[in-house]
Amino acid sequence: MGDLLVRTAGPADRDTITALLTASWGGTVVVGHGTAYDAAGLPALLAERDGHVVGLLTYSLSGQGLEVVTLNAVERYTGVGGALLSAAAGTARQAGARRVWLITTNDNLDALRFYQRRGMRIVGVAPGAVDEARKVKPSIPPVGEYGIPLRDELTLERWV
Repeated sequence: MGDLLVRTAGPADRDTITALLTASWGGTVVVGHGTAYDAAGLPALLAERDGHVVGLLTYSLSGQGLEVVTLNAVERYTGVGGALLSAAAGTARQAGARRVWLITTNDNLDALRFYQRRGMRIVGVAPGAVDEARKVKPSIPPVGEYGIPLRDELTLERWV
């Protein structure tokens, strides 16, 4: 397996980003904490190995810090997600942001494990937030991973 390279996405990457988001999220619109994002239009980091895109992280920078909007590792359990999250922390620091944060859902046990093992802490729970998000994006299923009803959003953060 070749070396992993994480780089900032550019305009030429838009089709690749759109394809990855659509495959993972059923489209480019992502809803979290009452905000609908067109993730294909957000700043992004791409992970590549041997010239192939193996991961994508989209984000939004604001006064609240760097929010990870989407994180997708095409190659799981190979360091792709960790490398993207680390690069996002570097991007946050360069932008003067001191916090990296994100929203995930109550059913996403694999993500909760992943993020907590990388120093992120659960700092908020929004009961019923996914039910509200469904009003904006009706394609969000009622049942998520492991057969768990998909209802709540969890906020995780790490100070950088």
